[in-house]
Amino acid sequence: MRERILSNATRLVIKIGSSILASQTGGLRLDHVQRLSNEVAQLKRDGREVVLVSSGAIVAGIEKLGLSSYPHTIPLQQAAASAGQSHLIHAYEHSFHEAGHNVAQVLLTHQDLADRKRFLNARHTLTTLLELDVIPIVNENDAVAVEEIRFGDNDTLAAQVAHLVDADLLLILSDVDGLFTQDPRRHPEATLMSQITDITPDVEQGAGTSRSRESRGGMVTKIQAAKLVGQYGLPTLLLNGETPGLLPRVFTGSEDGTLFLPQGRKLPSRKHWIAFTLRPKGQLVLDSGAVEALTLRGKSLLPSGIVDVKGTFVSGDPVSCVDATGKEFAKGLVNFSSDVVFEMKGRKTQDIRRERGTHDYEEVIHRDNLAVLS
Repeated sequence: MRERILSNATRLVIKIGSSILASQTGGLRLDHVQRLSNEVAQLKRDGREVVLVSSGAIVAGIEKLGLSSYPHTIPLQQAAASAGQSHLIHAYEHSFHEAGHNVAQVLLTHQDLADRKRFLNARHTLTTLLELDVIPIVNENDAVAVEEIRFGDNDTLAAQVAHLVDADLLLILSDVDGLFTQDPRRHPEATLMSQITDITPDVEQGAGTSRSRESRGGMVTKIQAAKLVGQYGLPTLLLNGETPGLLPRVFTGSEDGTLFLPQGRKLPSRKHWIAFTLRPKGQLVLDSGAVEALTLRGKSLLPSGIVDVKGTFVSGDPVSCVDATGKEFAKGLVNFSSDVVFEMKGRKTQDIRRERGTHDYEEVIHRDNLAVLS
């Protein structure tokens, strides 16, 4: 299974963590940038396309600006990101130029992918760069990003980019050897798990909560990224990016790292976008009949199955669908505002039509705009 997945992986998204590329005291680790650039160049020579998702801008900016510690306010983080990003991309450009490759900088915020037109524009840009044999280097646009438009961490960004470019494999390079049965920093007896078929609660518990001060993520976000791309039918390989030569070696039979297998059911691209890129503006509580109709029979959501409406939203906004216990099982784009849905909830379509006349839509959420979560 592993050999087949890696041998067939032509388009790769490789996420490189901050701790590999930079440190607060020493700034950008140019030798690591050079080494990883050479390893990516080797993958390119083997006929693979590569998109890099690179952290490290803020940490590189700390040393460049002479800051005494990691910035904890958004303005200072944005200033450090602005100073560090230019330093980071220059290092990549120099290293890849020596290896005979051109690079392009692509900075994104969550808002760029939440809008469908901008999502498709970003897809076209990245795929065109790949067609031109250019290596896109993607990072979150920390210089302008605030909480509302932030991905939160570059593991999540990398998962979104893997969907964006229809990658064959997501590789996450961190400072650990892979996923262990327990946090190895606290439990020396922990063992490495080489392959994960299903990300169960026990697997997530093994991730622990540890993370470095330089990172917004940690092992938990890496597992979440693997779950996200797994829903799109993509595997994820978690590797230690500190180990020289490991990146190309895993494509020639090495068993290093942890491979997360994709889920059995692949969501179509647009429904994956609804489910995992958009952030819900509200919540619809559904009765058991509506839950069954949506999950088992592939039906649209009608007003009669809605028990309660939470939040404020307008027509076209994403909302979350939950059952009577509050468990989320679907996301979709609504055809009506929250006020209208509240008036319609629990009522038969024919009664609404008789009282209020004909609407443009009979469904609150059409099945084409509904993504059922596994």
